Amino acid sequence: MYLYNSASRKKELFVPNHPDIVKMYTCGPTVYHFAHIGNLRSYIMEDVLEKYLRFSGYNVKRVMNITDVGHLTSDADEGEDKMLKGAKREHKSVMEIAQFYTNAFFDDCRKLNIKRPDVVEPATNCIEDYIRIITKLMDDGYAYFAGGNVYFDTSKLERYYVFNDFNADDLDVGVREGVEEDTNKRNKNDFVLWFTKSKFEDQALKWDSPWGTGYPGWHIECSGISMKHLGEDLDIHCGGIDNAFPHHTNEIAQSESYLGHKWCNWWVHVLHLNTTSGKMSKSSGEFLTVKLLEEKGYDPLSYRFFCLQSHYRKALVFTWENLDNAQKAYGKLVSRLAGLKPDDGPVDEAALEQLLDRFRSAMDADLNTSLAVTALYDSLKAQTNDATKLNAIGEMDKVLGLELTEKAELKREEAKKAAQAASGNAGFTVIPEDGTEDATVTELLEMRQAAKKAKQYAQADAIREQLRGMGIEITDIPSGAKWKHI
Repeated sequence: MYLYNSASRKKELFVPNHPDIVKMYTCGPTVYHFAHIGNLRSYIMEDVLEKYLRFSGYNVKRVMNITDVGHLTSDADEGEDKMLKGAKREHKSVMEIAQFYTNAFFDDCRKLNIKRPDVVEPATNCIEDYIRIITKLMDDGYAYFAGGNVYFDTSKLERYYVFNDFNADDLDVGVREGVEEDTNKRNKNDFVLWFTKSKFEDQALKWDSPWGTGYPGWHIECSGISMKHLGEDLDIHCGGIDNAFPHHTNEIAQSESYLGHKWCNWWVHVLHLNTTSGKMSKSSGEFLTVKLLEEKGYDPLSYRFFCLQSHYRKALVFTWENLDNAQKAYGKLVSRLAGLKPDDGPVDEAALEQLLDRFRSAMDADLNTSLAVTALYDSLKAQTNDATKLNAIGEMDKVLGLELTEKAELKREEAKKAAQAASGNAGFTVIPEDGTEDATVTELLEMRQAAKKAKQYAQADAIREQLRGMGIEITDIPSGAKWKHI
């Protein structure tokens, strides 16, 4: 498998540090509000990566943090932190907010068929780990105390910028757009490892430390949690592209200075989901959540399908029209699978392997999910029996996570029940124009006839559309219905 490495800016053959396990770390949510679907694009693609590693035979241990310590609105420790802002908004304690939105995040993940990581660790659980790392960084000369805070000294590094070739003057304040400069810093790009009580009397969560009562900086969380659960080396670290700088840059700086050696081999970044007006965020425009998609009648898995149709290293533009198209395509795909016969013969192992090879070739090329979806569609058109097609698609869907087999089987069961209920359609005949009988088509046409008799015309129209999605065109005749492939 070739995987693009943001640190080297090229695709590299993936070889894990240890033959028996892949160590994978993914940045988790800050749980002060619902995740928007732009955030969730990253989690979907990270889920695909983990599932493909397992599909390829690797044993994977994936760790994710939950940020339940506030993020400040400025590097100078000014403004409200996000957790406290959420608590004030909803008249709850910070920890109540954290628990509520942690549960909401994983509920969204369940609806999107995103596997829960093997280890999920709240940042507040690991204060002693952060203190230990910061203490050693200070002892080794990589950190200093100034103005009530502990800072990492970036001047001690041979190379600070990892993911982009910045000029020193490009980022005057060294953290992110719109922040205030912190005059306590020795260097523009130094960052806070620990905040003390000197600046934030309104901070809700504080702990004792050798430097005073306070709380950890944002970046130290992921280093501490990763080392706690995955040890001193890491195969893959994932996150959204907006985390590359400063968050992941700072993680590398502090982790490798603490350890004294290279920390992580692969950095995998997922590009933004944009609206037509720019980057999606919680503060601009309509707040797009999984709950909102459901309220508008969308299956959350249609959104997953939408994401898979584009490469994770390309920005993806969200519009309701694009999501409509994805939902229609997803529904037709499920209907086509429902029209296949699972028991029409033994699986052709040679044909199955050929179909899976196409899928592997796509995924091995830096997780090209767009081509992988094409390989799935090609399986439907393959010159082999339905049992082989269903087996191939079932294997592919272990990675793509669209629940195709389950939904197709549900449609078949619904069709059978409806056919049984419609068995009183005396005199109703089904005529295949090409002479080929198909029990599933017959059952659906009988179900449609029963719906029409009961004056349930919307249901009858829905069945017609289902058949059209299976590539079947029907024509009503006085004695019943004729059908043909289109």
